[in-house]
Formats: sequence, structure tokens, C-alpha cells
Amino acid sequence: MNIDSALVRELAELLAETGLSEIEVEDGDRKIRVSRQMVQQMAAQYAVGAPAMAMPAAPAPAAAPVATPAAEAAPATAPVDAVKSPMVGTVYLAPEPGAADFISVGKAVKEGDVLLIVEAMKVMNQITAPKSGTVTAILVDNQQPVEFDQPLVVIG
Repeated sequence: MNIDSALVRELAELLAETGLSEIEVEDGDRKIRVSRQMVQQMAAQYAVGAPAMAMPAAPAPAAAPVATPAAEAAPATAPVDAVKSPMVGTVYLAPEPGAADFISVGKAVKEGDVLLIVEAMKVMNQITAPKSGTVTAILVDNQQPVEFDQPLVVIG
């Protein structure tokens, strides 16, 4: 099967822009479906080193959420001034495994400083501070899957 990767990227961007969870297009006998749930599954499989081909064709039922230290520290409603994820992907708090985290609570940051990385489709996207200030909360854990517009960090 010949896959049009440009079309898949365009559909994924459309998902992010519209907030849809799934989109499917059909052209003759060719059908392409892009789903946010499948991206999360691939991110989870990638994080544990499983081959992407082992992914099931249909999305698996969602498991019950497990409380993590970052989830417990997160306020019930995210602060309005939180830095939010510009895409669906996996968060990395350090530049590479074993390295120190980019930020920590209480650390002063300047506008443009790297806060963390969001990996999407094997591309590492640096998320930078939109303003100078002090990190007051980190709302995600390392290697945690994140959604579009999910609050990541609060800078006070």
C-alpha cells in the first residue's frame, strides 16, 4: 500500500486545529483514518520500546487513570496563564535520558528558555517560556502522553 504521508500530516494538523478526536477520508478503494487515540497508543508503545507494527487496528478501551505525583500536584482547574501543549505527543522534561531536567519548581526562567520537549511523530519540539518568571508548577510527568492544549507548566 502506498501511503501519502503529506495527507496524513495534513489530517493530523486538522485534528489539532479543530479539536476533533478522529477523521477519516476515502478516495476510491483507499481509506485513511487518523485518530488522536492511536497517536497516544503509539507514543505509549514507543516509550516502552515496542514495535509500532504491534499496534492494534482499533483503539483499545481506555484504562482507568492512575494518579501520579504531577497529577496530584495539579490544581483541579488549570491556571489561565499555564503554558499549554501545542500538539498531541509525549513530554520529556530533560534533553536526554539521564540528564538534568530543563526546569524545576522555583527555578527562574527567561522568555525563550526551553521548558520541556514534546515529541510528536518522532520530532522533538522544544516548548519555550512565553515570558520571564518563576516556575510555580509542573503539571506533567516525564514521558507522559499529552493532548493538544493541555496545561504543562505554570510560570508566575
